Amino acid sequence: MGTKPTKIALLLSAVFSVATVNAIAAESTDTSPGSSAISMDETIVVIGRNLANPLNIAANVNVIDAADIQMSGVTNLTDLLRGQSGIQVSDNNSGSVFSMRGFSASQAANNTLILVDGRRLNNIDIAAPSIESIPLNLVERVEILTGSAGVLYGDQAVGGVINIITKAPTETSGGLQVSGGSFDTYEAKGDISGSINDAWRYFLAASYKESDNYRDNNDNETGSILGRVQYQTANEDFYVEVNYFDNDRKTPGALTLAQYEADPRQAAAFSEGEYSHEMSTALRSGYQYQLNNIWALGADLTYSDSLTTSVLFGGAGRIERELLSFSPKASANYHLDRGDLNFVAGIDVSKGEADFDTLYIQRNNEQQQSSAYVQASVPISPTLSYVVGGRYSEVTDDLYDQLLYPNRIEIDNDAHAFELGFNYRPSSENRFYVRANDNFRFAKVDEQAFTPLTVQGLDPQTGRSYEAGWDYTTATQTLKINAYQLELEDEIVYEGGRTDGPYGGGANVNADQSRRFGVSTAYDVQLSNDWLLGASYDYIDAEFTQGENDGKALSWVAEHSGKAYMSYDFADHWQAFVEGVYTGERYMEGDNSNIGDKLDHYVLTNLALNYAHAGWNGSLRVDNLLDEDYVGTGYYSAFGSGYYSGTGRSIRLTAGYRF
Repeated sequence: MGTKPTKIALLLSAVFSVATVNAIAAESTDTSPGSSAISMDETIVVIGRNLANPLNIAANVNVIDAADIQMSGVTNLTDLLRGQSGIQVSDNNSGSVFSMRGFSASQAANNTLILVDGRRLNNIDIAAPSIESIPLNLVERVEILTGSAGVLYGDQAVGGVINIITKAPTETSGGLQVSGGSFDTYEAKGDISGSINDAWRYFLAASYKESDNYRDNNDNETGSILGRVQYQTANEDFYVEVNYFDNDRKTPGALTLAQYEADPRQAAAFSEGEYSHEMSTALRSGYQYQLNNIWALGADLTYSDSLTTSVLFGGAGRIERELLSFSPKASANYHLDRGDLNFVAGIDVSKGEADFDTLYIQRNNEQQQSSAYVQASVPISPTLSYVVGGRYSEVTDDLYDQLLYPNRIEIDNDAHAFELGFNYRPSSENRFYVRANDNFRFAKVDEQAFTPLTVQGLDPQTGRSYEAGWDYTTATQTLKINAYQLELEDEIVYEGGRTDGPYGGGANVNADQSRRFGVSTAYDVQLSNDWLLGASYDYIDAEFTQGENDGKALSWVAEHSGKAYMSYDFADHWQAFVEGVYTGERYMEGDNSNIGDKLDHYVLTNLALNYAHAGWNGSLRVDNLLDEDYVGTGYYSAFGSGYYSGTGRSIRLTAGYRF
């Protein structure tokens, strides 16, 4: 399948990128230190790890801005992302994971990269990233890259990248928001920012939420605090940020099918007294220096640690995690007569540790990763450009497990990625692109320590993504069509039906080859100043292409999904919003042989009534208006499958003021 480019290919891509930049640099029309940078109508950072215009890049990118967030009336990131084209959500009543490009619920957290201002939120173990740690009042916009990004981000950027951009106010401002609603839910959020002097600014934010939630024995209490100090001049940008997150939640457990059909809100009998309590702290600092109007140097340093205590499956547990990462980079933007040339090169280095102390597991694992990457977006003509780049990564796992590796073991692996794409804009309305991008992911530390007894270490999962797309954009309408094929080798999965695992049961393995083919479409139209309509549809054909399950559908992947929405400004300061989010039928998670019944399709209808005037804002949001019963997450087992109920009808009333 050719998914493992050689080091020679990586070196050639780097040389070609640098050589192209040097050759074209002389054509830059203005290199004086005092000249101004190029202005852009809209910029994003998820592509190129640098500012870029989404219409000038060879990739499928969607941006959810502040206006979209306000229009939807949602109160959290999970509900905001649930209706986005190409994203399927899995929720086990303790947290959500987001699947892009056809991954199962258990693999979604390992194959979709979640970033907060470019900082990885994904853990070094299989625990899903805590997206609840980012209150919605902190979010400026969300950038969604659908498709592989192995060159730019490396490990785990397989199905896509979600980059959450938080607010960085430049003026004195602040706000307070309170809300309450169904299931005894109460929430308060506040933030304030200001200037210390001409160069120094500060930003403080806090949130608190408590709720009984939809199911019994599912109460949770969540709080977060964020503080940032930033120094900014014409040539320098420096910041220090600290974030603390605390989430204490009871876990209701999985239901049998009979229990789910009788009462989806009930808790499993064994779940009495079970809970999970996560406390995490993240410290981050970054510096960027603008050498001239073209070149900039920068670096980010991040340290995070978390402690999760729990009582699950009848036993107490404790998991501690630490992660230190350092990412220096150099970037350039040349303004040429035929377009903008963008170049970025950098190094990503990280070291993490996870310590597990549970009823059945005593484990201490360390993982070190180091990568080098380079990418250039080069204009050929005013209407045509190409992107080329490469990455090489190495990982070392130092593992201890009381059963599998009692004497410790060190496992080394490496992976490569290469990218080539073309972007063609024959007019301001039309854009066409084609792109091939390698991807990979290394096994998480707990996956490496839970393999079959005869296996010592998992190979890296590797793959290649091919895609082509067309965007049509005018002042009143937008049409996007994207087709792709994602091929994977050595996909890292958990097989529950095995009998050669560490405890005589399931184990993590490198699975047979798989293929995902899909088409994504989206259309938005502004009918008038008051009316906005939109719809999207996604088709995914995901199946094994090798081994005993050859031709079988991948579990938990809905072949059909889509959304339709309408927004109407019916009076001064008032706006109504309604949407329907469709998820098609699919096999239960883990049913790789397709022998069980499929879960039914369902439609979630959501409604919002919003008010905004002179700093005041309010919203009435109704989720699942028709009180549809659906499975949030389901796990297949020959001995009895487990069902986690989706949330029934929920009403939230929110009021706030900003100054």
